[in-house]
Amino acid sequence: MGNQGKVGAGTKGMPRKDRERLILDAAGEEFGRKGYARGSTADVAARAGITKPMIYEYFGSKDGLYLACLDRAGSRLVEAVESARQGPADITRAVRTLAALFRALESRLHDWELVYDSTVPTEGRLHTAAAVHRDALNRMGAVGVAEFLDSSRADRPLDADLVTHLWYGTVSGAVAWWRHHPEQSAAEMTARFERIFAVLLADKTTATHSS
Repeated sequence: MGNQGKVGAGTKGMPRKDRERLILDAAGEEFGRKGYARGSTADVAARAGITKPMIYEYFGSKDGLYLACLDRAGSRLVEAVESARQGPADITRAVRTLAALFRALESRLHDWELVYDSTVPTEGRLHTAAAVHRDALNRMGAVGVAEFLDSSRADRPLDADLVTHLWYGTVSGAVAWWRHHPEQSAAEMTARFERIFAVLLADKTTATHSS
């Protein structure tokens, strides 16, 4: 029978709020790595050192647990991007946004996977919740691009649409690259992009002066 019906030794006596956070941390990693479809509440329980019935006691169902993880992850990312909107709407906003996202995702890269999990059902409350966070992030990205192009007087038709797609690709590509280089800190990731942007801007300035 194992330890069915017993609290894991590592969580015995732990306040409910702390145990709930422990479960969410374990579930966030489980679902972030495997997706909603393949994520297992049994594996979450094993990660957290608790019993599977306790997950249902706290969150009601696998969907309830996933929704709690998704809301926590999405809120963190939206708050990070919102914090970067303070300041000028020039290219430095891109660096500020990436820096804020890197700080939010440090040691929590699975948060990105939760928000953009392709295995979530295409309808229902999980889909709706994911769409809320995705739409908020996409909307802020589109507004940031539009403000940057306006300040740069780059008003050719469809410029904003193309640059917005390039921006989304840059952010998702950066997270994917970081996943393959987990030894990199948020500060190191930010510094790397600052160097890259500096090179790109220097090339642009040189080309302008030489034309």
